[in-house]
Amino acid sequence: MPASINTATSRPQRLLGEGMIGSASKFPEKVAVVVEGKGYTYSELLDASLRLAEVMGEHDVEKGDRVAIYMDNSWECVVSIYAALFSGAAFLLVNPQTKSEKLAYILDDSDAKILVTDSHLVKQFLPVVDNSRHLNAIISAKKGSDQPSSRQVQIVDFESSLGNAKGLSGPVEVIPNDLAALIYTSGSTGFPKGVMQTHQSMVFAAWSLIEYQRLSADDRILLVLPLAFDYGLYQLLMALKLGGTLVIERSFTFPQVVYNRIEEQQVTVFPGVPTIFAMMIATHRKKNLCFPSVTRVTNTAAALPSDFIPHLKQIFPNALIYKMYGLTECKRVSYLEPELIDIKPTSVGRAIPGTEVYLLSPEGDPVEPGEPGILYVRGPHVMLGYWKQPEKSAKMLKPGKLPGERVLCTQDFFRMDEEGYLYFVGRSDDIIKTRGEKVSPIEVENVIHKLSGIAEVCVVGVADEVFGEAIKAFVVLDPDSDLNDRIIKKHCLSHLENFMVPKEIVFLQDMPKTANGKIDKKSLVSWSDSE
Repeated sequence: MPASINTATSRPQRLLGEGMIGSASKFPEKVAVVVEGKGYTYSELLDASLRLAEVMGEHDVEKGDRVAIYMDNSWECVVSIYAALFSGAAFLLVNPQTKSEKLAYILDDSDAKILVTDSHLVKQFLPVVDNSRHLNAIISAKKGSDQPSSRQVQIVDFESSLGNAKGLSGPVEVIPNDLAALIYTSGSTGFPKGVMQTHQSMVFAAWSLIEYQRLSADDRILLVLPLAFDYGLYQLLMALKLGGTLVIERSFTFPQVVYNRIEEQQVTVFPGVPTIFAMMIATHRKKNLCFPSVTRVTNTAAALPSDFIPHLKQIFPNALIYKMYGLTECKRVSYLEPELIDIKPTSVGRAIPGTEVYLLSPEGDPVEPGEPGILYVRGPHVMLGYWKQPEKSAKMLKPGKLPGERVLCTQDFFRMDEEGYLYFVGRSDDIIKTRGEKVSPIEVENVIHKLSGIAEVCVVGVADEVFGEAIKAFVVLDPDSDLNDRIIKKHCLSHLENFMVPKEIVFLQDMPKTANGKIDKKSLVSWSDSE
């Protein structure tokens, strides 16, 4: 290991990549990640990441540039994240379910210099890369298909590039204030926004999560959530900065495979979302599931129904169960100590270590305990802002308690009890949070409108015990249209990620309207809730 790398282990972690470097120094031959059953050591990960960072540099990636990673959960994806950091760039992860149109927007918006991807996604990325204004190259990992080719942008093979590279002697020098990642999240305009997170904000958030989840180097964390989902990404960051092991599966599509992996790898930490837990509970009712190796279960993205808890205690008899609340703009806001899960079953807990939360009325005045107010968040984990969107940044980042300070205004309403524990009341915007993902209704509406025969469409989120919120589309057809819900869903599946496809489509003769002629979404939601 180059001497320049060892210096990172002699001082507190300042940069995001230093966590893995420190673990590689302490535990070089320990397995860092297990990908679909295959283990890779810390020394292998460090070596591969430095090699790929050199390849990125050869394609003109410099300090401060952006590297887009559009891949499944995989060894190559993990290597790409750390390679981007070591090259001095900021990484952005794009969900592999993302279709061409949104991918094109993200690449152009971020000014990404490099796209690292899987060749099986060629139908989505190839139509957009030739029109990209900033891409210098595509690094493509083969997944059982021939390597694609492009007229304008050089496409290089992931494995052969690593084999030919000697590897950087150490990471490109950056400071904690520099950008580490852009995390794209849906916006009310229909276009995703890039949340800017610095090295210091992500290092702080990861250590705060480690502290309250009581994690150690002995932990083996399961990842079935997408790395493109920040909840999934932080499992990687936490495991590797601790010197633990991350057990990676592509998804939860085949539950029995995951169950076998938990037992085979003696997994100790199971991060999930209500959709996953609902599937597990359904299986448990038919045949008992029991994973005694798991000592921590965590949930976020959507509220965990209280009636899930007794079943989860049976499935994970030795586990502490954490309920949490967060948003991409600050990673995590609150957590409920597992010892209180039966005492405060409807609470999402209190502020994570090292941070502060408080509630204000819409007029900016403090509210009394038990009264609803808008949640504000103080702490080093708050985003720098939205990439290239100062007006939207100003809506979320407000003047704080100290002169010059900016705090995050979540735009969500909560109540707080006398002990400082939070209870979610409702959202103040239209964003739908389903299956752990944020969905812009306008984006779904725009896709449905592309179908010939659609007169009007309105997409809303409705309460759903499993999904948190389910996507429901109300549609008015042209008089001579023969469209049905099957055709519309098929169309959505070909243009949207799976989690964005409406669960239900309702056909109306006329849309309810407000006095100023706009579609009355509130009445549609109220009608849905009363069914």
